[in-house]
Amino acid sequence: MQPQHGPWQTRMRKISNHGSLRVAKVAYPLGLCVGVFIYVAYIKWHRATATQAFFSITRAAPGARWGQQAHSPLGTAADGHEVFYGIMFDAGSTGTRVHVFQFTRPPRETPTLTHETFKALKPGLSAYADDVEKVKKVFKASPFLVGDDCVSIMNGTDEGVSAWITINFLTGSLKTPGGSSVGMLDLGGGSTQIAFLPRVEGTLQASPPGYLTALRMFNRTYKLYSYSYLGLGLMSARLAILGGVEGQPAKDGKELVSPCLSPSFKGEWEHAEVTYRVSGQKAAASLHELCAARVSEVLQNRVHRTEEVKHVDFYAFSYYYDLAAGVGLIDAEKGGSLVVGDFEIAAKYVCRTLETQPQSSPFSCMDLTYVSLLLQEFGFPRSKVLKLTRKIDNVETSWALGAIFHYIDSLNRQKSPAS
Repeated sequence: MQPQHGPWQTRMRKISNHGSLRVAKVAYPLGLCVGVFIYVAYIKWHRATATQAFFSITRAAPGARWGQQAHSPLGTAADGHEVFYGIMFDAGSTGTRVHVFQFTRPPRETPTLTHETFKALKPGLSAYADDVEKVKKVFKASPFLVGDDCVSIMNGTDEGVSAWITINFLTGSLKTPGGSSVGMLDLGGGSTQIAFLPRVEGTLQASPPGYLTALRMFNRTYKLYSYSYLGLGLMSARLAILGGVEGQPAKDGKELVSPCLSPSFKGEWEHAEVTYRVSGQKAAASLHELCAARVSEVLQNRVHRTEEVKHVDFYAFSYYYDLAAGVGLIDAEKGGSLVVGDFEIAAKYVCRTLETQPQSSPFSCMDLTYVSLLLQEFGFPRSKVLKLTRKIDNVETSWALGAIFHYIDSLNRQKSPAS
C-alpha cells in the first residue's frame, strides 16, 4: 500500500558490546493507517486540433520547489479522442508525492494512460491531518479544478479498492467486459489489504458484513471482495508478536521477550514513536517452530479465509515485495513470481541461521514467518503463484492511479447523470 506512500520511520537499534549503534530504517506506509488522501483533478478536453498542453504544479503547495514544469506534448490525437489529466497528491508523514496522469479516450471506451509525471517534496501534507480545512484552502487557491470533496482522509478499504483498480487497469482487465481480473495484496506497516472480484456466488454469500464493496467504473458495476485489516500490517504485527500494545510503552519499562528473535539478541526497537527493549529467548525447540506457534496465536480468528483466492491470479506489493527481494526470492529491481511456500522455506532458513549467527536484520525470521502464515490464513495454498512487482509498463502499482480514475469517473457521472 510502500506502497506508494510517505513513510513514517520505524527504527531498530542493535546494541553492541562496545555501545555503538546501528540504525536500520523500515518504511511504514502512513496511508495504510491514518494518511491524508487528497484528490485534485484538473480535467480539460482537447479535440484533434490541439497540439500540446503545458501546465505547472509549482503553486500546488506553499514552499514547493520543483525547478521545472511537467510538460506533456499531446501531438495530434485521432478525431474525436479526448485528452485529459488527473493530478493526485499522496500526502504522507515525511513527504508528499504528486502524480500527474495524462489520458486519452476514444468515444465511449476505456481511457488509456499515455504519460505519468511524478514528483516528491518535503515536508508531508499530513502535518495538516488534524485540520483538513487548511489543506482545502491551499488547493482552493491553486489554478486547478478543485471540488468540495477533493480533500479527504483515506481509509484502508478505499486504498484496497483503488489499488485493485490500478492493477486491473494496467493489466488490461478493465478494458474487456466479463474478462478475467486479478487480485491485489498489499502489506503496509499498520494494515494489510486484500481485494479481488469474486466469480463464485458462494464467495459473495459467505463473505462477512463489510467485506463486499460495490464499485462503478466506466459504466460497469463491480462487486469486490475487499477488506483492510488494521493492526495486521508488518510493523503492528511485530509489536503484537512481541507482546506489546499499540501506542503504549511496555509496562514498567519491561523488556519484550520473543521466541522469534535470536536467543542472543538484545536491542531496542522504535515503533509509532514508542521505544521498546526487546530480546530473544533460549529454548530447546527450533526458532522457526516456536515463532510459527507465536504468530499463529496472533493471527487466530483474525483473518477471513475464502476458497476462491486459490483460483484468482494475485499481485502482491509493498512489504511482500521488500521481504521477498531481501532474501533473494525475486529480483530487487524487476520483481518476479514465487509460490506462497517460498516464504515458508525462506523463513525456516533464516530462522535456522539466526539460531547460531545473529544478523543485522534480527526481525527477518519473525517477518518471513508472519507473511508465510498470513497468506495461508487468507486461504492461499503453498503452491499458489503470486506476482510481485512495483511497476507495470513503467507505471507505479500504487493506489494513486486507481483513485484518480475513480474520482474522474464520478465527475463524469455527475456531469452526465443520464448515462
